[in-house]
Amino acid sequence: MSDLSFTHLDPSGRARMVDVTPKEPTHRRAVARGRVFMRPETTLAVMNREVKKGDVLAVARVAAIQAAKRTSDVIPLCHPLLVGAVHVNFEIGDDYIEIETQVDTVDRTGVEMEALHACTVAALTIYDMCKSADKAMVIGEIALWEKTGGRSGVYRRAVTPATEGPDGTPDVAPTVTNVVES
Repeated sequence: MSDLSFTHLDPSGRARMVDVTPKEPTHRRAVARGRVFMRPETTLAVMNREVKKGDVLAVARVAAIQAAKRTSDVIPLCHPLLVGAVHVNFEIGDDYIEIETQVDTVDRTGVEMEALHACTVAALTIYDMCKSADKAMVIGEIALWEKTGGRSGVYRRAVTPATEGPDGTPDVAPTVTNVVES
């Protein structure tokens, strides 16, 4: 075996959960964001509540909350946490719906996975609700944007502006820099 020491493997190389019982519970928060890209007609239908299956954002919000609470059922080595709060917000653009999820807890480990899982399930739910009108939708840009609490301190994702092409549109995707505060 190698000299590497893996946190989620025991000395025999078997998967294990990290023991967090000696840690003190602290307030922890995580924020994740993602987007569902779609045709402008689809965003308009969502905004006007004209999608045949029903209120897309209401269903996606409930799905995100449920997903945050059930994250450890899906991610094998994720600790089950008592989720204290889940906030889900949507922004409708011309050709996308942006999802932002915030999850809070007072526990021994962070809620990054809960926020990311909630954001992803909200995106999948939007796709499911709108697929009869727009099968070409794309889910993307799901990322952790903020994390507070715990030993590692504060993490915030910072975005630097993209360069612009001759027509004023972004020439390349924005460069993301990570900011870690102690």
